[in-house]
Amino acid sequence: MSKFWSKNVKQLNPYVPGEQPEQDTSLKLNTNENPYGPSPRVLAALKNGISDNLRLYPDPESVELKKTIANYHNIDAANIFVGNGSDEILAFIFQGFFKQNHPIVFPNITYSFYPVYCKLYEINFNVIPLKSNFEINLNDYLITNGGVIFPNPNAPTGIPKSKHEIENLLKNNNESIVVIDEAYVDFGTESSLSLIDKYENLIVTQSLSKSRSLAGMRIGCAFANQDIIQGLNRVKNSFNSYPIDRLAQIAAKEAFEDEEYFHQTVSKVIEAREFLINQISILGFESLPSGANFIFTKHKKVKAKLIYDELRKEDILIRHFDNPEVINDFLRITIGTYQQMEKLIKKLKSLQDLNV
Repeated sequence: MSKFWSKNVKQLNPYVPGEQPEQDTSLKLNTNENPYGPSPRVLAALKNGISDNLRLYPDPESVELKKTIANYHNIDAANIFVGNGSDEILAFIFQGFFKQNHPIVFPNITYSFYPVYCKLYEINFNVIPLKSNFEINLNDYLITNGGVIFPNPNAPTGIPKSKHEIENLLKNNNESIVVIDEAYVDFGTESSLSLIDKYENLIVTQSLSKSRSLAGMRIGCAFANQDIIQGLNRVKNSFNSYPIDRLAQIAAKEAFEDEEYFHQTVSKVIEAREFLINQISILGFESLPSGANFIFTKHKKVKAKLIYDELRKEDILIRHFDNPEVINDFLRITIGTYQQMEKLIKKLKSLQDLNV
């Protein structure tokens, strides 16, 4: 710990991302990456985009990309903000909207970047416990607050909330910003994007890392009314006026335009998810309902840490959550291809035979 660190930095407990091994693993199911690569059209466009123009700064407003996204969702480009992954956009939101007189609120079991941002930006917050079945109870959020944020579907549980429930929250919480973090929404969860014209306090964030296979390029977007977008631009332009590089803009634009590939790969992931849930239930696993490209599961008898360790010995990576105490016996498993799920199931069957 350096003597030059500020008091705030000394007190930080940074977010810890999933392990990214230096060498290829037998089966990597720990970071919710898409098992299918980017659209071939994306790869072709990237090759064509590598030119002498890389010496020039990119379009600071990502105009063409915003037009493409606007056409895709049938909304106005003025309602769109783009950034280096949805995490950067969330950071801008915390900086620009959550420093209020009252604490912001989010679930006690959720994306662990939220409390990190709060501590980094010195924002007061309260966490609200999930229900006994691990669902978010949005009625619990109808309290005085400086803002509301939660993922839909939630992470790491994967449980989705309906747009109807979210709209009820918005109707009864109109004095503070409500952020719906839709990083995993494309895998079977209903989006709240259509509500942005109706509720001036709503921000919906999405990512191209998961369903569009562009985790390596760091591209995210936010949707809100024009006043909120202008606020986000004020924060961005006070931090980095060139957030999306040339190649990322090219890749994102093509990813939205190749809608057929997007639907094909998303459908395959959903089918593999349901296959995995059904097959491991026979082995004694109980999985929470999932609207994401991962499942949150536990075994009725075998400790999660034992299963995690045994799979790791076989070079199979999944995620074990040991904090907070309430989820210390759960595993989060990223959904891969059908063949990868078969391989995982085969290994889990062998662990059962060994009474792990």
